[in-house]
Amino acid sequence: MRLLKPALFALCLLPLVAVLVRVFEFGGATLGANPIESIQDTFGRWGLRLLLVTLAITPLRDWCGAPWLIGLRRMLGLFAFGYVVLHFVTWLILDQSMYWPGIADDVSRRPFITIGFIALLLLLPLALTSTNRAMRRLGRRWKSLHRLSYLIVLLGVWHYYWQAKADTREPILYFVIASVLLGWRGYRLFRHGHRFNPFS
Repeated sequence: MRLLKPALFALCLLPLVAVLVRVFEFGGATLGANPIESIQDTFGRWGLRLLLVTLAITPLRDWCGAPWLIGLRRMLGLFAFGYVVLHFVTWLILDQSMYWPGIADDVSRRPFITIGFIALLLLLPLALTSTNRAMRRLGRRWKSLHRLSYLIVLLGVWHYYWQAKADTREPILYFVIASVLLGWRGYRLFRHGHRFNPFS
């Protein structure tokens, strides 16, 4: 674990590094014809991917008999939050230039933005309560709060699907993955005689 966490940290930074390489055109790399959209989409996709990886930790622990995986979940979740924030900030500052009438018009015409913003707002308390101190203070309520991640992942997939336009293969794949991961949790609770309630 001592070496694994730094290695995972470095891996999670790679999407950000890749964007910076393209921004500054190192080695001839570029962001293409629409650089702002490219940056925004990269951050958004990696935020959603890392949310799915975070959601996969518990099933992988059960399937592989690897309890040590739980020690990686906090880092993955915080990186997912970080990329979602970068996705939002890119839209807010680079795409919309913080021009509020334009933002209001964009939201009214493209409701998937509202869904994404709701997911970000729900992620915020999870990030703020990710510390050991918060876990101790909240007790059992901490686990209930962090089960909001199930809803957040589904909102993220919905947000991506709705804005994907013609090519929806990737968001559909993410929906299938999320369904399997959430389905496993439901099956596990059912097997132990509990009714599935992701927010209990």
